[in-house]
Amino acid sequence: MNEGADYGGGAGGAARSPGCGPEGDGFVPSALGTREHWDAVYKRELQTFQEYGDTGEIWFGEESMTRLIRWMQKHKIPLDASVLDIGTGNGVFLVELAKFGFSDVTGIDYSPSAIQLSGSIIEKEGLSNIKLKVEDFLNPSTKLSGFHICIDKGTFDAISLNPDNAIEKRKQYVESLSRVLKVKGFFLITSCNWTKEELLDEFSEENGFWS
Repeated sequence: MNEGADYGGGAGGAARSPGCGPEGDGFVPSALGTREHWDAVYKRELQTFQEYGDTGEIWFGEESMTRLIRWMQKHKIPLDASVLDIGTGNGVFLVELAKFGFSDVTGIDYSPSAIQLSGSIIEKEGLSNIKLKVEDFLNPSTKLSGFHICIDKGTFDAISLNPDNAIEKRKQYVESLSRVLKVKGFFLITSCNWTKEELLDEFSEENGFWS
């Protein structure tokens, strides 16, 4: 999310990085869009953490986490608001949210190794008020619902690169978001693949968002 934009419960925009973006109606397929890739990544990162205590990469850098929290401050999001981190990875952003004072924070990832890694990092930080779940956001469980804030830092980007019908998977993502996010909630998204305008179109009522 760049400084600012929220979209009615809405989407934050992000500038496109060089070399990333749609070609025609879709994206160039990549291993970055597959579960196998991320399982392998987080197995390696888990082993590295266990051996050296290295928490791994912060997607989009620390500044991206600062911008998101600053946005939540600016919009006076209550500290007891329910927050969902979609594709939490190593859970570092969950740690930042909890340290800032948010008390109802949940992280999901479809990689069990990612959830194990984030759990280990959270335990090392001495935090106990963070919930973690192995969930495929394209097929979420019925218990995953009612969130005031949903946050995505790169997960929608990865889905857009899936070699197996990425367009349909993007539609599934929008449908899932409509189910788990409260009607007057906020969706904050950080992306290197999409412009703000493209995101507003992807997450529009015409594409099934709260239709």
